[in-house]
Amino acid sequence: MKKILQFSLAVVLLVPSVAFSAEAGSALSIGTTAPNFTLPSQDNSPISLADYKGRWVVLYFYPKDMTSGCTIEAHGFQRDLERYKSANAVVLGVSLDTAGSHKSFCEKESLTFKLLADPEHKVVDTYGVLVKSYGTMKFASRQTYLIDPDGRIVKFWPNVDDDLRNHSTNVLAAIAAGGE
Repeated sequence: MKKILQFSLAVVLLVPSVAFSAEAGSALSIGTTAPNFTLPSQDNSPISLADYKGRWVVLYFYPKDMTSGCTIEAHGFQRDLERYKSANAVVLGVSLDTAGSHKSFCEKESLTFKLLADPEHKVVDTYGVLVKSYGTMKFASRQTYLIDPDGRIVKFWPNVDDDLRNHSTNVLAAIAAGGE
């Protein structure tokens, strides 16, 4: 019985240190103008949303480079990259990782679209993306905004985790439907 109590106490003491907590995010509304930003990409070049005026922009937020779910999602976008180009669209991925981490991820997974580094949460916070904490580590939630060629947010996917394998196909369908 004493060992069970010691184990129970250890579990109770450990749970708070590994439990997820979330910082509240307030997603931007459909129809609003997407806030401009500039972040470094995997090659450290500055990328601004304004650079893509006149094109569809898929702005997707993801938790962490080199993780299974993020790799599945990125491979979907990479697989469909020619279809995005044909639709006058660009894919931009954003996480709290560094440009160096993005570079390694792109090299390992043969990703050719831009991944943007936001370790200071500038764009993540501006776009109201939920940030989850795991101890001292923080991760952006998996969310996607579709921005039309005029710079307006026309579609928002608040929880992509449920359909990772089809997410890119769903985004392409929304572009084909004019953002619907």
